[in-house]
Amino acid sequence: MEAALTPVIAGIGKTRFDSGWLAARSTEVELTGAQLTTTHPPTGADPPWMEAVVPGTVLATLVKNKAVPDPFYGSNNEAIIDIADSGREHYTFWFFTTFQCKLPEAQHLDLNFRAINYSAEVYLNGNKKVLPKGMFRRHRLDVTDILHPNGQNMLAILVHPPDHPGKIPPEGGQGGDHEIGKDVATQYVQGWDWMAPIRDRNTGIWDEVSVSVTGPVKLIDPHLVSSFFDNYKRVYLHCTTELENRSTRVAECSLSIEVTAELEGNFTLIEHLRTEHRSISAGARSQHTFTELFFYKPNLWWPNGMGKQSLYHVAISVEVKGFGESDSWRHLFGFRKIESHIDSATGGRLFKVNGQPIFIRGGNWILSDGLLRLSEKRYETDIKFHADMNFNMIRCWGGGLAERPEFYRYCDMYGLLVWQEFWITGDVDGRGDPVSNPDGPLDHDLFLLCARDTVKLLRNHASLALWVGGNEQVPPVDLNTALKDYLKLHPYFEKVDGHDKILEDLNNEEEDPSLYLDGTRIYVQGSMWDGFADSKGGWTDGPYEIQYPESFFKDDFYNYGFNPEVGSVGVPVAATIRATMPPEGWQIPIFKKLPNGYTEEVPNPIWQYHKYIPYSKPDKVHDQIEVYGTPTDLDDFCLKAQLVNYVQYRALLEGWTSHMWRKFTGVLIWKTQNPWTGLRGQFYDHLLDQTAGFYGCRSAAEPIHVQLNLATYSIEVVNTTSDELSGIAIEASVWDLEGACPYYKVFDKLSVPPKKTVSIVEMNYPKSQSPKPVYFLLLKLYHMSDSGIISRNFYWLHVSGGNYKLLEAYRKKKVPLRITSRAYVRGSTYEIDMHVQNTSRRLNSQNLTYRNIFSRRHRVGDIDLASLGSDQAAKEVKRQSGLLQGAAKCFSGLLQGAAKCFLKEANSPSVAIINGTDVGVAFFLHFSVHAMKTDRKEGEDTRILPVHYSDNYFSLVPGEIMTTKISFEVPPGVTPRVTLNGWNYHGGHTVH
Repeated sequence: MEAALTPVIAGIGKTRFDSGWLAARSTEVELTGAQLTTTHPPTGADPPWMEAVVPGTVLATLVKNKAVPDPFYGSNNEAIIDIADSGREHYTFWFFTTFQCKLPEAQHLDLNFRAINYSAEVYLNGNKKVLPKGMFRRHRLDVTDILHPNGQNMLAILVHPPDHPGKIPPEGGQGGDHEIGKDVATQYVQGWDWMAPIRDRNTGIWDEVSVSVTGPVKLIDPHLVSSFFDNYKRVYLHCTTELENRSTRVAECSLSIEVTAELEGNFTLIEHLRTEHRSISAGARSQHTFTELFFYKPNLWWPNGMGKQSLYHVAISVEVKGFGESDSWRHLFGFRKIESHIDSATGGRLFKVNGQPIFIRGGNWILSDGLLRLSEKRYETDIKFHADMNFNMIRCWGGGLAERPEFYRYCDMYGLLVWQEFWITGDVDGRGDPVSNPDGPLDHDLFLLCARDTVKLLRNHASLALWVGGNEQVPPVDLNTALKDYLKLHPYFEKVDGHDKILEDLNNEEEDPSLYLDGTRIYVQGSMWDGFADSKGGWTDGPYEIQYPESFFKDDFYNYGFNPEVGSVGVPVAATIRATMPPEGWQIPIFKKLPNGYTEEVPNPIWQYHKYIPYSKPDKVHDQIEVYGTPTDLDDFCLKAQLVNYVQYRALLEGWTSHMWRKFTGVLIWKTQNPWTGLRGQFYDHLLDQTAGFYGCRSAAEPIHVQLNLATYSIEVVNTTSDELSGIAIEASVWDLEGACPYYKVFDKLSVPPKKTVSIVEMNYPKSQSPKPVYFLLLKLYHMSDSGIISRNFYWLHVSGGNYKLLEAYRKKKVPLRITSRAYVRGSTYEIDMHVQNTSRRLNSQNLTYRNIFSRRHRVGDIDLASLGSDQAAKEVKRQSGLLQGAAKCFSGLLQGAAKCFLKEANSPSVAIINGTDVGVAFFLHFSVHAMKTDRKEGEDTRILPVHYSDNYFSLVPGEIMTTKISFEVPPGVTPRVTLNGWNYHGGHTVH
């Protein structure tokens, strides 16, 4: 097999090396690095060489080449030798590539590694350079003098695993035997109660590799800071950059900073352009601080749900007299101020953005993929999913990654605040079995070097909200003291609500905030300190198991103001189980009856290996799947699990929001997703299909939300925005299983203050009447002026002491539906509007709320950017409906089994009628997207993933209409079909 195409390096700028790599186990290569990069280079993927995943890990490369089985499938991970048993040499690998580069005089070439795990020796054209240890540090090598004269360059890198990979005890455990904590590396790789061990401990070139061409002077780590005055009407942009003169003579430099804003229609507005001059001595490295730039009433960056995520393009360049442009740097920057303090009313940490309190509803994050197969495309899907759930914060857990700039860029775009922890966890750094070492990594200087470098890498991102020393632990005293010093706040940012500080105080260059390492964000020493959990490091996060939904609303459920971790269940849909496990893994848990009346779930060994968490908690919580009837098979189990997922997570967030500011300042759910095919604590699975819990969260975390307090049966309105709600009404209707509406009330002429949760009225159904054992409740909050829906919330409920087993017979209901579909196609990107109406009865409603015309449909995060490059995506974020403008094609909806796909004009939607004679609620409808296949094999996964839905797992009362927007990309040569299923609809209606 021939080697991949060789990158050609030309001109000032950066070139990434993300393809064309080969890899081989070091013990199978008898050549030295010098030989590999001079006389005996590999010529292709011939043993022992194979195509390599770079960026990526050794294990990712082995999986790609099928040299080991997929460790995320079934029990395959047990068939892969662990580094503790093989020795470190087994996962010590060579990586090889070539590139073309001939530099003109006075140009320089840097070879850049944004991260390697754990150490490496680099050979370029026979010359050796050593990369020191540390998973979270950047490496930059000036290789100008060792480039080959003919421009053909050969590069080989020998990568060594962490020094202390540790062993995995037979019983598993949190972080194995904790040896990995002696290194500055990810700690999850030795396994956790939600993760199997990673056999190579993530050895590899796991982040971006690039070369950059510069002239005599190089820009290094510019720092951008904004300061606000006059209630955010005035803002000043501060910038300091390091400069390195690599030449042997004084460099006369012209330094320019340009700030531009994107306008509608692809126009760009130059907000500022300033040039300053600087002389830099030969071989010197110095800092340059620009005179601050003034902006009047800038477009501010807001978190998700509070406003737009306005981002400006900042470009810095340096020209050298007698040479021309020497280097440049670009970044998307958001003007915003983040403040944080411990709230006196709740004891919880309170965050403010641009002076406005923000009630935190978010989730914990480990990383995107356990084998570090990271990509911009996956990051974008991950972050958009979080925005789609109406979350406003992501916590990067200390046993995982210091996340990458691509992750942060999408958090900037979608408005997700980020809590970033350093690499300390209680289990590996002070607790656990055996008791772990409380002194952190062996090399404290290395830890601090990596910490400083990480701050420089990430500090310019608007989404980055705070730094935290560790998970459920604080760093050792010397590290904690150093981090506090490194991350001390500039005086301007120390004062909460202090926006009118005299500007002249900032004119002294020594006090310019951009001279600090960060200076703009707080540092908290640990995840359960200083306003989180009990603030003292007590074991006061959690719980992590199934709960009764009403429990979340009770005053005694959680006693502290901000819970950084509370978790629960997360079984995915049946198709994911089949796609990630062999048939023996398709067996559902055994429901074992206990003498005390509770049920114990006994999962099969593969589910147990994938860290299944049960839907029961014997002695405390009865099985929440069983209340719908004992499941009969995998499909039945997973569908009932989705019902529970939806109820569980909606109740969790609604319960917290019910106590907003009175008892709580925020909550982070443990956790939003799994970095492998795990079976707990997730809103979407590793294949990127959402659970129903995703949509329970999406509903509960709306900025404006109507909800039922399950403890008091009061109807509440949540207003997290800065605007008062007035002229609004609530429509409450109860529907029974026969399709009748025994209760209908409208509560009108309501108003709700900003940033308040208000109890409106106590439901007198089921108390005042003879209630049905199982019933549905539909709440709608709407504007009285035009019946525009602000929030819609649908519950299924049973009387006290009851269950949902009557819903089993309800599955046989045949409720008629009318489905109107319209699809827009551009290349491989589809956007489909699906209008579904329950036609079992026509409602005689004067306010027309049955049409569900939403007043707040267009929000940041409601568009699909999956098909766009990062530059184009930056423009599209604020053009909410422009993703597919001008698309001219529309495809029709056909019933299942149709053989052709007819294209229609955009004004010719397709209509399908699903017949039925019953009157009632169309319950728990959900869409999925599949590839059309005539030769489909039994059990084959035909899903197209990921798909973005504006809503899913929804229910419609008689006469009601719901519109769902669906967007996705299809692989080349694939024709998609959209399928509709539901609790009482199993026809699998398909739109081709």
